[in-house]
Amino acid sequence: MPDTPTPSAPETPAPASPPPATPPAHQTADNREEADGFYCLAEQPWIPAHTQGALTGYGLRGLLLDAHRIDRLALPIPPAESALLRLLTAVTARISGLDDPDMPAEQWHDTRRRLLAQGRFDEPAVNSYLDKWIWELFHPTRPFLQDPALARQCTKTSGVNKLVFGRPAGNNLAWLSVHTDTRPQPVPAAQAAWHLLLWHYYGPSGTCSSRTVGATTAGQLRAGPLRGALSFHPQGHTLFETLLLSQTPYRGLGQSEEDLCPWEEAGPPDPLRPPAEITWPGRLLTARSRHALLLVADPNHRHAVDAYVTWATLERPLPATDPFVITLTDPTKEADRRDTVRRADRHRGAWRDLDALLLAGDETTGVRRPEVFTDLNEWPPDLTAHVTVTVHGFDQDPKTRDHLWYSGHTPAIWTWAQEHNPDLALRISECRQAAEVLGAHLIRAANRAWRESTRPSAADGAHHADSARPGEDRGRTPSAWARDSAARYWPRAESLFWDLVRHRPQEAAFPAFAAEAARCLRVTLTPLLHHYRGAGPALARAVRALHAAGAAAPPIAPQEPQ
Repeated sequence: MPDTPTPSAPETPAPASPPPATPPAHQTADNREEADGFYCLAEQPWIPAHTQGALTGYGLRGLLLDAHRIDRLALPIPPAESALLRLLTAVTARISGLDDPDMPAEQWHDTRRRLLAQGRFDEPAVNSYLDKWIWELFHPTRPFLQDPALARQCTKTSGVNKLVFGRPAGNNLAWLSVHTDTRPQPVPAAQAAWHLLLWHYYGPSGTCSSRTVGATTAGQLRAGPLRGALSFHPQGHTLFETLLLSQTPYRGLGQSEEDLCPWEEAGPPDPLRPPAEITWPGRLLTARSRHALLLVADPNHRHAVDAYVTWATLERPLPATDPFVITLTDPTKEADRRDTVRRADRHRGAWRDLDALLLAGDETTGVRRPEVFTDLNEWPPDLTAHVTVTVHGFDQDPKTRDHLWYSGHTPAIWTWAQEHNPDLALRISECRQAAEVLGAHLIRAANRAWRESTRPSAADGAHHADSARPGEDRGRTPSAWARDSAARYWPRAESLFWDLVRHRPQEAAFPAFAAEAARCLRVTLTPLLHHYRGAGPALARAVRALHAAGAAAPPIAPQEPQ
């Protein structure tokens, strides 16, 4: 995905639209065929999935009924797949009965074990639930996850390029894209659905199409609930296992409101009212969006040709803990700002979060594993041995800039968890911390060598102190030497990490990573020794500092995240 700002809204006239009507509450099996003319997401093959080695397209109905045969989802946009997994987790809770907040924990876990042993979803339960609600993407009065009132509340559309992440729109330059606002290309309905999910979960803040509701006119967005977040999803042998392992029991003290997903509500939410309570599991997983959208279809309802993108609420978001993210706790901050989520970083390997998954952390440790993995002892033993983790990230800044989306997969790690193998879990944590600490020392040592080599006055008295002082580089951009050294270090650190964990369990981790950091620094600086006076002594001092850091207890904690 190109590293470009999220495009601003172009000034295009709003197409004619019929006045909104009261949306129907549900549909029955008798009108499936009629409703399918508006691209029914329950029936149309908009979800690619791997099934026994073949790539197959599914609607929601086929996906759930064949979940025991499907290996995994295969959406080409990782954050859209992460959003879809949350939606499917909420639907699974409904059709399995695991959404009862009054069910005792022991009964809840017994019910899930029974469902896993059953091996597939109950077909009547799937059909009954899907037939009850409207799933049409272009429905005239109740389009899925959209607000038809935008056609009269917005004076202009935003353009179809605004809908699609990665396309330039408005006044943004098309550096790496063939798309322009002068000739916008229609978006196939399946892809439009993916980007609709992206907006609801990962949408930007900033300006948007102006929307007037009553006497209120505004054109400002708040960022989506998962913007910039890194998500961790359990991955079973089949999609059926994945969706059941994605369930979490209710741990609250009671819910004062009925739990409803957006498609189960009587209509779109009133944008001027305070947001509804974040209830479990439906609203928690599917109803925290801060964006309102409406897709404009072509005459055949097979493409989106335009879109309205604007604000859904002006209120501050209610606090909520997503079950698929790592939570970082800073006890020095105020209570309502103490918890943040692990942010996606395209420069940070997934293995650097392995100990956060394996250790049963809490507020005192500063890191908590995703809630979906807190009940490992309740998983059937055969699943514990083969379940992996799928990691989906979308590297974004908090406002408008999108950098890169990516995904990754771990091996079957849960037999290494603290609940099953505490010694191995602590060894993994030790090696990861050593890699982080020496990575931070490498940045400082390379920066110091750069300053000593390029500014001769900086070398005066350098022989008096071989190690960089903690905090001396805070707020500074890493030097070219530091960036090159880190680029060499982290891939080699990953290989060393696995080697220490699997084959060298008794070897001290800190000296090993210190030696690797020193090796990477030498490789970076050796070709430059003849170009910078004083580079040789600076390199020698930096290498000594790295080995000293590896031989002693870490004097500093690595910054989060590196």
